[in-house]
Amino acid sequence: MNIQKKRLLDSLRFAGFSEYIIKAFSEINREEFVNEEDIAYAWSDMPLPLGFNSTISQPYTIAFMLNLLELENKPCLKVLEIGSGCGYVLALMNSILKDSKFFGIEINKEVGKNSIQRLSKYQNISILLQDGKNGLLENAPFDRILISAACESNPYYLVEQLFDSGAIVSPVLNSIVKIKKSGTEASVQEFPDFSFVPLL
Repeated sequence: MNIQKKRLLDSLRFAGFSEYIIKAFSEINREEFVNEEDIAYAWSDMPLPLGFNSTISQPYTIAFMLNLLELENKPCLKVLEIGSGCGYVLALMNSILKDSKFFGIEINKEVGKNSIQRLSKYQNISILLQDGKNGLLENAPFDRILISAACESNPYYLVEQLFDSGAIVSPVLNSIVKIKKSGTEASVQEFPDFSFVPLL
């Protein structure tokens, strides 16, 4: 195994992430999702530029959000990612979830077109090149909604696009929040000290 890859997996394991998350990071080759000039840094625990004012997030941050989504032992989910970028997180979630359906929305057409090509082998992943701030009502409800760029406030308006007991995980300013739906109620947890590009 690539020594940089092993170090990253070991660091995620040391941080306390579950083995199902470690396994996904092991199975999905991050080198395929970064720019050619950044391949040497693909397994570093750092965000990397994709061009067009987009980035691929730090692996630790991605693992943190995947952990909040509670994907383990939950087959056949319907998942939406808003700001799906290069498609790396969609590929990771597909590695974790079996027989599930994924929708990605990416407003940056150049980045999105690259992700469509990159993920073309996955019949269960659909990527739409459009503004995603209002979710994807025509395909709702979803079991999970992941927003991969920072909102200015908690995206409560997307709760109506969740199944009961569904969840939203989203950066909000410099925090990550988890919104859990239960009937007509929504509970919120906040985890500070993160940094994301803003949701466009």
